[in-house]
Amino acid sequence: MGKRVRLTNDSLNSYGYRVLTEGVDISQYQRNPQLLYMHCRGLTIGLLKDIRKENGEITAEIVFDEATELSRQCKKQWEFGSLRMVSIGFDIIETSDDPEHLVVGQRRPTVTKARLYEVSVVDIGANDDAIKLRKDGELFTLSDGGDCPLPLLNCKSTIKSQQMELKTLALALGLTETADEAAVNAKIAELKAAKEEAATLRADKERLETDAITAAVDAAIADRRLSADKKQQFVGLGKKLGLADLKS
Repeated sequence: MGKRVRLTNDSLNSYGYRVLTEGVDISQYQRNPQLLYMHCRGLTIGLLKDIRKENGEITAEIVFDEATELSRQCKKQWEFGSLRMVSIGFDIIETSDDPEHLVVGQRRPTVTKARLYEVSVVDIGANDDAIKLRKDGELFTLSDGGDCPLPLLNCKSTIKSQQMELKTLALALGLTETADEAAVNAKIAELKAAKEEAATLRADKERLETDAITAAVDAAIADRRLSADKKQQFVGLGKKLGLADLKS
């Protein structure tokens, strides 16, 4: 039996970039889903089955072939828990520094399109230190201390974009364009509280109106101006017409 593992997801790694799961092409890898050891060609130790790309992550089931001593050793260590992580190798196809693709703390562009070409069992996992990637035909193995091929974001440009977004939001909230983040957050909190208070008042008003309408219908039934079986009909009518028109 294999064990399902996460190969990659949308999270930010310590190199300061993300790989969007939605943009990872797994079709080529699915045709030959070999499992390598430490990203080494020629050290096939098994394969991956039931590869799934869903909910912002790619997962698969690891199966060791036990055809070599290395594979048998890796399987024992995997079952014991001394080996427990995997790392992907992928080709970078497209990147983006658009603010919609960036998250807090991101220092490099987001990889929006990539091609998965290998998966390895590793001692230090795919979260950061054993990532292997290719860009423009050049291979980068980050675990060897190589430089990340993705450039750093233009900090000034990013800050300017964030300032413009803050200015737009401040004006939409009725504040001045020079309002800082604290003022914007305070206004949002104020509006949220007012919305919650208004909702509570509406609920109280509707309850009081329903109580008054029900009391009027009960009084009409007690005076035998209505039969009891028409109570719900006239309560519903009162909610539509209002208490004054109902009494008329």
